[in-house]
Amino acid sequence: MTQPASAPATAIPWQRGVAWLLFLGPFFFLSYGFANSMAARWQVSASHVYEWERHIPFIPWTIVPYWSIDLLYGLSFLLCRSVQQVDRHALRLLTAQLLSVACFLAFPLTFSFARPATDGLFGGLFDALAGFDQPYNQAPSLHISLLLIIWARFAGACRGLTRLLVDLWAALIAASVLTTYQHHFIDLPTGALVGLLCLWLWPDDGPAPLAAARLAPSPQRRRLALLYGLAGLGLTALGIGLGGAGLWLCWPGLAMALVSLNYAFIGAEGFQKRAGRHSLASTALLLPYTLAARANAWLWTRRRPQPDEVADGVWLGRLPDAASMRAGGFRGLVDLTAELPAPLGPWAHAGLPWLDLVAPTPSQLEAAARHIARLQPRGPVLVACALGYSRSASAVAAWLITTRRAASVDEAVAVLQRARPRVVLGPAHRRALASLNPIAEISGGA
Repeated sequence: MTQPASAPATAIPWQRGVAWLLFLGPFFFLSYGFANSMAARWQVSASHVYEWERHIPFIPWTIVPYWSIDLLYGLSFLLCRSVQQVDRHALRLLTAQLLSVACFLAFPLTFSFARPATDGLFGGLFDALAGFDQPYNQAPSLHISLLLIIWARFAGACRGLTRLLVDLWAALIAASVLTTYQHHFIDLPTGALVGLLCLWLWPDDGPAPLAAARLAPSPQRRRLALLYGLAGLGLTALGIGLGGAGLWLCWPGLAMALVSLNYAFIGAEGFQKRAGRHSLASTALLLPYTLAARANAWLWTRRRPQPDEVADGVWLGRLPDAASMRAGGFRGLVDLTAELPAPLGPWAHAGLPWLDLVAPTPSQLEAAARHIARLQPRGPVLVACALGYSRSASAVAAWLITTRRAASVDEAVAVLQRARPRVVLGPAHRRALASLNPIAEISGGA
């Protein structure tokens, strides 16, 4: 049935968007101009330039896509379909502004190339730009940060050819910051970083990750947070110390810092995994960590990559790819990883993101047992985590206990180890399992 145009779910909250624009517009020019004026007062002369950048051509007509972001900035609010979307979009733009201006003041840089003289229409656009913009406010590129945020809004609302055109125009805007001689290269990845952080901080759906952040009560989580935090600091310090191409080490450094934040305060929700997939921001920011987690899983399971059947069509193993799911004939997947994307296909998927190397709580175990019991009558179901030896094993043990297939924790562990000998369930896992009781609804296949 077609939904009425006046339905709240589709009505454009344009008045709220206009209100935000009336605040964001003046704030942009005031804060950006303040950072520019301070850099001019300080007579900033520092710049960060790679030698190869001197071969980047100056292309006058690209001032058109460069300027177009101002129009897209306002239009992006018309693509918001709820009050929360409007507010989150505005908060992304505001946060990008605040972070960027803070960096401009803390680490002021200047653009060091002389811009060729330009006349005609393009020359007029350059003159208009020079009226309020000086060769400061470089890294991170606020243009790139805002572009990423605006592109995410347009891309989420477009399909097919329109989406392709949006992507191409966004790429042209991104290139224009170099071909108009507005920014050096270092400003682009740093600007993208700020934009991604804003997308992560203010997701369209669900709570903001920092809204419910609390210090983890688990000593194990705090220890892991400390280790990841130290790794992040070490990689970042090494990248800054090396300079040049070594600066890319700051990316895995940031990824480790975010993982540390998740373990210390946010929990698995910080990975922003929904329906088996991570958000765009989480995927990009945590990519070095995700690649390392994949490599680690492969190294630990390369000699035994296949899953093992535990009982009655319930299998235990590492998180597979889509081809392995099809080859195994699985009808369901219970995915317990927070850090890895799940394979998508015709099988039923139950996602319960748990932190790695942390014992689950009794409520988490009970939820996993319910999902396994719900999927098990449909056909073979695979219960998986990164390796298939701890998180997924504790979930299957919970299913064995709550469905009365095992009379005790020791019996459940014995069943698991017969099927998959390298299963590891420590004292914390056993304590959580010991608190479970058989549940009639689960044993009945609900």
